[in-house]
Amino acid sequence: MSNGQDFALLPRTNSNIAMADDIEYTIIGDDMQLVEIELDPSEGVRAEAGAMLYMEDGIQMQTDTGGGIFKGFKRMITGESFFITTFLHGGIGKSRVAFAAPYPGKIIPLDLTALGGTFLCQKDGFLAAARGIEIEIAFTKRLGAGLFGGEGFILQRLQGDGLAFVHAGGTVVKKELAPGQTLRVDTGCLVAFAPTVDYDIRFIGGFRNALFGGEGLFFAELKGPGTVYLQSLPFSRLADRIAAASRFGGRKDERKGIAGLGGLGNLISGD
Repeated sequence: MSNGQDFALLPRTNSNIAMADDIEYTIIGDDMQLVEIELDPSEGVRAEAGAMLYMEDGIQMQTDTGGGIFKGFKRMITGESFFITTFLHGGIGKSRVAFAAPYPGKIIPLDLTALGGTFLCQKDGFLAAARGIEIEIAFTKRLGAGLFGGEGFILQRLQGDGLAFVHAGGTVVKKELAPGQTLRVDTGCLVAFAPTVDYDIRFIGGFRNALFGGEGLFFAELKGPGTVYLQSLPFSRLADRIAAASRFGGRKDERKGIAGLGGLGNLISGD
């Protein structure tokens, strides 16, 4: 049994990929979800720095680069923090640690064992995973997907034999694509997909569609077989709406101040 001090993250097998800890979890909430993970002694979970909501007695934190400076820099390329934090249960009995989603949406549990050991996700979608899961960068196959895809040229590869948790905005839709079945998606709405799914970017086509369609110039084309997760509210879309509303509100207040007409000014401005 751990004495709570010997917290070095050493490989637990002689293979290149360590066996992931067998953790249990509960997802709490509806639109602002959190995942509570139950750990037995010597079990651990890895999470993004700053994602922890609470932890019970016996759990200790260790923040590092997740495998050396090079891995830390690779994580920065994917849009994540340079550091990753491991929460290890060094006490007795069961103990719990919880991680909160960064904005409204859903938490998706991914059983990598059932999914073939590997899954790809958007670069900022990773929330937490059992100790032993590898979080690596994954390059898209085509240059066009990297230049114009909503997820960018770099995706994240989750690899191992345990549980990982990904966060998505809004409502989550799961699609099971048959071999050869094609699905066209707004580039920002793609959350995660199996490595068997072919991913590319297509021009939306049509002059009026491109300029006035409001859907952007490109969409993601996914070709099965494999599992695909989509989100109804990408964070970039939410941020754009908030920024637009803030700019409009600022201009409205400015008009009121300049006019100095009290109720007449409100009437003119539409209030």
